[in-house]
Amino acid sequence: MEQRNDVSGVLLVLLAGILWGTVGPAQVLADVPAGPVALGGARILLGGVVLAVAVLVTAPRAYRTLSRTTWPPLLAATAATATFQAAFMTSVARTGAAVATAIAFGIAPVSTGVCERLVLGTRLTRRWIAGTAGAIAGCALVMTPAGAVRVDAYGAAFGVLAGGCFGVYTVSAKRLIQKGAGMPAAVSVTLLAGGAVLAPWTLAGLPALGTVRGLALVTWLGPITAALAYWFFVTGLRRVTAATAGTLSLAEPLVAAALAVSVLGERPSAPVTAGSVLLLGGLAIVSVPSRRMPRGAGKGTLCSPSPRTRPRPNGPAPRVRWRRNSRFSFRSGTSV
Repeated sequence: MEQRNDVSGVLLVLLAGILWGTVGPAQVLADVPAGPVALGGARILLGGVVLAVAVLVTAPRAYRTLSRTTWPPLLAATAATATFQAAFMTSVARTGAAVATAIAFGIAPVSTGVCERLVLGTRLTRRWIAGTAGAIAGCALVMTPAGAVRVDAYGAAFGVLAGGCFGVYTVSAKRLIQKGAGMPAAVSVTLLAGGAVLAPWTLAGLPALGTVRGLALVTWLGPITAALAYWFFVTGLRRVTAATAGTLSLAEPLVAAALAVSVLGERPSAPVTAGSVLLLGGLAIVSVPSRRMPRGAGKGTLCSPSPRTRPRPNGPAPRVRWRRNSRFSFRSGTSV
């Protein structure tokens, strides 16, 4: 099973990654003394509310598409959403934003590709493997911390868990699309349910989140980087493979690094510059659509029988004999 990537789908997933890349810099600029898990819970809870209201106003019947057949991937996506928020924020708190981002988003494309292969049976192309390898290497260089940094083992483990959750969410969303679920409605459910799981931490952080800076930060993180970004992501996911979407998500650390230089005044080091070029190259390789092959071309493919093999009116059905030609494809021969 193989799906070709569409340019519009690639652009939508990249837009989602760009919006996600603003989360870290916005958090630094706001400097809100709220716990990371409380902030993550407030983000997805408000984003879920905004998206649910939009769906109820524009397409209220979309929630009827969430039937019993969609419950397994919907529950998997919900669990992945809540776990990702908690795991990633904990990884950031224990080992730092740079290392946590490098681990989580370095793992994300690999986990997405493996999950898609196991669950959906999609073939991983050489283009995806090459582009993903380059993008992951670039991501590691972009997020290289300055100076000597001791990586906390538990923080690294939580980063790996977050990257795995991203793959589970992406493939679960792809499965929901295949089952005909209304994706804005499904995403609103996953965000609301995930936010409800993290509600105890969010309620504990309300005093800090209720300040002017806190409200401004949550207003950006919820409606924009959660509701709008997830809507872009699942809409683009209809037109690209889950593995490609996982690799394109590496635009997030690239955008975060660019904002750190342009907005926060950080000076890029040589590894960051080299990593940015390598990461952009990997994203470009994955983004370029592959050429369509002629029907029946390729090694070991079966071509449809020719019209001559169809049953004749009022006559016996022909016998079909398959023989292999010199180009390693199969063509049909008939005898009546």
